[in-house]
Amino acid sequence: MDHMVIGLGRKQQEVKHLTLFLKDLKKASAEEMRKSVYANYSAFIRTAKEISALECQLLSLRNLLSAQAAVIHGLADGVHVNSLAPGPLGPLDEDTSDDKDNDLRRMEKWLGEFLENIEVLLAERRVEEALSALNDGEKVVEKANSGGNLTATTVISLQNAITKSRQKLADQLVERAKQPSTKSGELRSAVLALKRLGDGPRAHTLLLNALHQRLHVNIQNLNPPSKGACCSSLSQLVFSTIAQAANDSLAVFGEDTSYTSELVTWAVNEAEQFASLVKRQTLASAATSGNLRVAAECVHVCLGPCLLLESRGLALTPVLLKNFKPLVEQALVANLRRIEQNTAALAVSDDWSLLLPPGGGGCVASSLSKLSSSAHRFNCMVQDLFEDVEPLETLQLVGPLLEGLVQSFNTYVTTLTNALPGSMNETNQEGIGASIVKVAETEAQQVALLANALLLADEFLPRAASKLLPTAVNEEPCRRDIDRQNRAAEQREWKKRLQRSVDRLRDTFCRQHTLELIFTEEGDIRLNAQMYTRLDSCTEEPEWFPSPIFQELFIKLTQIATLASDMFAGRERFATMLLMRLTETVVLWLSDDQNFWEEIEQGAKPLGPFGLQQFYLDMEFVILFASQGRYLSRNLQQVAKNIIARAIDAVSASGVDPYSSLPEDEWFVEVAQIAVKMLTGKANFGDMEPEAVGSPTAAAS
Repeated sequence: MDHMVIGLGRKQQEVKHLTLFLKDLKKASAEEMRKSVYANYSAFIRTAKEISALECQLLSLRNLLSAQAAVIHGLADGVHVNSLAPGPLGPLDEDTSDDKDNDLRRMEKWLGEFLENIEVLLAERRVEEALSALNDGEKVVEKANSGGNLTATTVISLQNAITKSRQKLADQLVERAKQPSTKSGELRSAVLALKRLGDGPRAHTLLLNALHQRLHVNIQNLNPPSKGACCSSLSQLVFSTIAQAANDSLAVFGEDTSYTSELVTWAVNEAEQFASLVKRQTLASAATSGNLRVAAECVHVCLGPCLLLESRGLALTPVLLKNFKPLVEQALVANLRRIEQNTAALAVSDDWSLLLPPGGGGCVASSLSKLSSSAHRFNCMVQDLFEDVEPLETLQLVGPLLEGLVQSFNTYVTTLTNALPGSMNETNQEGIGASIVKVAETEAQQVALLANALLLADEFLPRAASKLLPTAVNEEPCRRDIDRQNRAAEQREWKKRLQRSVDRLRDTFCRQHTLELIFTEEGDIRLNAQMYTRLDSCTEEPEWFPSPIFQELFIKLTQIATLASDMFAGRERFATMLLMRLTETVVLWLSDDQNFWEEIEQGAKPLGPFGLQQFYLDMEFVILFASQGRYLSRNLQQVAKNIIARAIDAVSASGVDPYSSLPEDEWFVEVAQIAVKMLTGKANFGDMEPEAVGSPTAAAS
């Protein structure tokens, strides 16, 4: 039963994940469709306008044909109308030859009164009454064309009068709509009246142009007190105007696709012009100076009103992002460059002593988090950089920001590397010469370089980056868990990249100290084959003790371990890896030195029993103190064993039995332990004679 419940739970979890995946896929599909529609809006609206123009031409052609048909019909029948049912004259008398003149006079009188009434209505701008009268006239024309009682001449005269009156009314409406003093309600009424006149496309274009002109005047009169207020005021003004256009268009023209397409195209153009204005007034200067905070705040206030339009079907955010993203990215790059320059300038005088952060500012650290002055400066500038950068996620700049931070950190690590003795003449990965930096003379200062890099990569930079990875509280629990897991995985990968830079600095540190051990200041090599092959030239048995170079290695590791225990408190694993890596570097250098092994294996003076015993003792000494210090790695132990085996094979190749003169393994361990105690000042041999210490015979007895 338990297995069935667990299986059911897993199935439900899989269904939830699949549901979320399908929702994300649906959103992505909708977004892709919307982008495709935006990309083809220009062609669509151009086609819609051409269709509208063609419809107008067809309507005019139909009216012309109707008028011609009426003329032909009148000439063929040679009759007059009996009555005018919808007209103001009322029913006409029967068509008789005696009343023909009276009918013509009455028709002329009616036409005169009709035209006079229209003129009065137009002069007094009584739009609704004028539209009603024109509609009545159209009904008369329509009835006459369908077989009414009007003569062809009268129909043509009436049709021409109506057409001229419509044109005059339309001109009045257009002129009225173009006036800056026209209020929103009056503008909508004028556009609606123009649409009722049968010129919908012109009416819609007039609406959008009028709102554009009004917006332009309002922008000219805008006088904000600051740049931040300017962005906010401009954004409110522009997108409220676009919202009004959407409302008016929907109220007057409905959801006709041709009008909707023209509205979207107009809104995109307005957003483009708004973005260009913001770029000129605010973003350009912020991008040039690297003021990311100003740029981010500007984008934030601009996106707010724009996002409110998405509920109306106007997704203009991509238009703004396309214009704003390059400048914000430029400000970001300039900011990161300034961090690198300021930190490098401070590294010139940095004494590499670790201190708590100075009081004040946003650099909060624990009591154990000490950095040098240049590292504190780097950290403070990075923390400031990550403050108030909300739009970066919307602008898809979180990735470039984190990538830029990695590059800036790598640059600072290069500065720390150049501070190591012997690194000033090296070149970095880009081929640029080493920058001017104060050299870390002492081992404490050199370990402080590692502490700077480690604390920045392990604590401070991830703390700053966490501000860019907020957890949404309004999402579904399952979705929130998936987002949290994805963000955690991204942050782990990002921290690994930082850690690789720290590892490069650590390896350079180990390489420099290895070279100091192996070579003298004059460039002579100390770890050579002669230090072992010459022992068999002595007539007396040597006093057994680890070779000086390995004694120095042990002392150096002991000193570094003491420094690391203080500087890497709470991060003992890094201290262990540092000691392990340094020990491995020395032993691996010996293992890979071809000149050393050529002389041991093929030299004129082969390795003898005493030399083999000393070689064996040195390796056992390294294994012992590394084991006691808890930084003995499997790799180090294996390499040391391989070196011993290779030395034994070299002696065997010379015809000497190596095991005949080698003492038991316990002897090597005992001598190595005595050496550790003596080098650390903890030796206490009692009554034992000093010369007996380390002797295989004394050890056996």
